[in-house]
Amino acid sequence: MMFRSAVHAFLLGVILLTFALPAYPWDAAGHKVVAYIAWQQMTPDTRDRVIKILRDAPEDSQLAAFYMPYGSQSVGARQREFFMIAATWADMIKDRDMAVRNKKYNNSNWHYFDTLWTEKDGKPVILPAGNEGGHLMEKLADFDKVIRSDASNGEKAIAIAWLEHLIGDVHQPLHTTARVLGGEKDKGDQGGNLFSLTPKGAKEKLNLHAFWDEILEQTTPNTSDLCEGDFLDPIGDSIIKEYPYASLQTRIADDKYDVWEKESVDVATTQIYKDVKRYEMPSDKYKKKALKIARERMALAGYRLGDLLNEVFGVHPADSKQVPAIP
Repeated sequence: MMFRSAVHAFLLGVILLTFALPAYPWDAAGHKVVAYIAWQQMTPDTRDRVIKILRDAPEDSQLAAFYMPYGSQSVGARQREFFMIAATWADMIKDRDMAVRNKKYNNSNWHYFDTLWTEKDGKPVILPAGNEGGHLMEKLADFDKVIRSDASNGEKAIAIAWLEHLIGDVHQPLHTTARVLGGEKDKGDQGGNLFSLTPKGAKEKLNLHAFWDEILEQTTPNTSDLCEGDFLDPIGDSIIKEYPYASLQTRIADDKYDVWEKESVDVATTQIYKDVKRYEMPSDKYKKKALKIARERMALAGYRLGDLLNEVFGVHPADSKQVPAIP
């Protein structure tokens, strides 16, 4: 009993330390909501197989350490939380203080694919210049191949964690574009990272990319100081209710990563830069529009992730739609 208590305290400390790290793409809340929606889409068989594989992750990845094997929660709830945490692992490994894990697993340029574009006569125009270093689309295809192969569970665990995260990223429109305003040498605004929303000289900085990454906190802050599950799970449920699978089914386009990316490019080039100005905080009207767009993107990301995992790991993929949630 004392040994279990000590292990539990250690693991809890690891988790608390991890969530003290800075926020990243779609930030932790957004990625976890996508994973929550996917979890509701996954069959019990798929859930069991995916959790087993994630628990077989290489020790130096520290991914499996986030599964709590005991406690007051049901097994299903612990599995769901572990799956949701796994969706943020690709950002956790950016922590340079964890040198071994960072050096072996971190790849910051896997999180984006910047299609360059500009505006002419009020319409977006995609530029012929190539992507500036981002490998998001390439890695989605790579990890898809891994989970379908005869690779070890350890390799598949890393691939699943990355897919959880990158499928979220490809649905964040500013992870797929860079707006060009200057001449041929202009490499774009780095997905809104160079589009400041705070006045010049302000101590607190916020750019357009960060605003969209932090969309839930920017528009739906946890003002009641709820624990993470009590805060995020209802958000996931409300998105599922607002955008049920059946209403989006014709747009799911399973495994068509290029289709998903094009959707995000279309949103970024036609909607994100409208009604927002440099050095000015977004209006309430803009925030409302942004939240609606983001909630639909998260719904699509969650359903697509869930369908992908059902297809690869489910016993009966054809019967995998809208299974009830595990409490």
